[in-house]
Amino acid sequence: MKKYKFNVNGNNYAVHIKNVEGQAIELEVNGTPYTVEMEREIKSSKTPKLVRSSAPRTSAPKAITRSAKKTNVVAPLPGTIVSLKVAAGDKVTQGDLLMTMEAMKMENNVLAEADGVVGTVKVSEGQSVLQGEVLVEME
Repeated sequence: MKKYKFNVNGNNYAVHIKNVEGQAIELEVNGTPYTVEMEREIKSSKTPKLVRSSAPRTSAPKAITRSAKKTNVVAPLPGTIVSLKVAAGDKVTQGDLLMTMEAMKMENNVLAEADGVVGTVKVSEGQSVLQGEVLVEME
């Protein structure tokens, strides 16, 4: 069927795949026959696909969640906190810089989405965060 050459830890192997039926594969490695069973095929795309919505986007996604009296500023992307610009008790207005985070090798500013007072800063410089993780609780 197909012939391959492999080099594993400095050893060369000539592999000839003779038959594939379902999960069972009959093959020869350097002339020695083997029957192996494959757990499952792992499919991966060679190039990522960018999917865009056909609907026009009116604004950037909000990086906040709101409860009755508190507003949580959450991480828009997974990344690392580079610098903090606010501390608990600081008053901020909409658009003020709260912190800078590195995501996908780019620095991203995390801004206040509304006026308020910083209640709790949940992260520290150098900390890795996941998308959606609470960074700052505002009152």
